[in-house]
Amino acid sequence: MSLLATILLTMLILFLLSGIRIIFEYKRALKFRFGSYVKTLQPGLRWIIPIVETIQIVDIRVITINILSQEVMTEDNVPCSIDGVVFFKVDNAEKAVLEVERFEYAIGQLSQAALRDVCGKVELDTILSNREEMGKNIKAIVAEETLHWGIIIIDVKIKDIQLPENMRRMMANQAEAERSRRAMIILAQAEEQAAEKLLEAGKIIDQSPSAIKLRLYQTLANIAAEKNSTILFPFPEEILPKRAKGEE
Repeated sequence: MSLLATILLTMLILFLLSGIRIIFEYKRALKFRFGSYVKTLQPGLRWIIPIVETIQIVDIRVITINILSQEVMTEDNVPCSIDGVVFFKVDNAEKAVLEVERFEYAIGQLSQAALRDVCGKVELDTILSNREEMGKNIKAIVAEETLHWGIIIIDVKIKDIQLPENMRRMMANQAEAERSRRAMIILAQAEEQAAEKLLEAGKIIDQSPSAIKLRLYQTLANIAAEKNSTILFPFPEEILPKRAKGEE
C-alpha cells in the first residue's frame, strides 16, 4: 500500500470516528444539518456527518435554578428582599431549543417578574405565613407562560425573606408582647382554677372541726421542715377547765 493510500485511509477513519457521539439516557440531542433541524436523537451510540451536521444536547432531568433576591414593596408598604427556587424539566427538547433562546435564563427572568408581581399584591403577614400559597401563585404564572416552550414547571418555593432591621426589631417586640400577654392569661387562669379548688376544699374542711385541726398540724409540719423558724404553738382551748372558761 502506497503512502498516499495510507494517509487517505487514515484520514477516512479519523473522519468517521469524529462523527461518533454518545448520548446519555438523561439527555436528548437535536441534530442540525447545515443549520436546519433534522430530528431528535435518542440515547445511545449515534453517528453524525462531521462538518455537515451538528448536535445540541438538552438535559431532560429536573433542573433547579435560583430566583435572585428581588426588592419587593408589599401592599402594606413594607420593603423586603425575597428570593426563591424553581424546579422544572424539559418535556419537549425540540420546542425548548427552537422556540426560546436560552430557556433556563428565560425561566429565571420570568420567575423574578412573577415573584415581584405576586408578592407586591399582598401584605407582609400573608407572605410570611403563606409561603406555600405564594409559591403556587408564582408557579401558575410561570407555567402558563412556558407551556408552549415544551417545559414543565414542577414547583416554585420561596426560600428567604429579608426585612429591614427596624422592621425586625418591631416584629420581635410584637412577638415578645404577645408571649407576655399569653403568659399573663395563663397565670390568671391558673389562679382562677386554684381559687375554685381552694373554695371547694374550704367548704369540705368547714364541715369537720377535726379536719381543721389536721390542716393546722400539716401546715405546722411543713413550716418546721425548713428548720429556720420558731413556732409558737397556741395553748389548746380544749384542755381548759369549763369553769375557768366560764369565768372568762
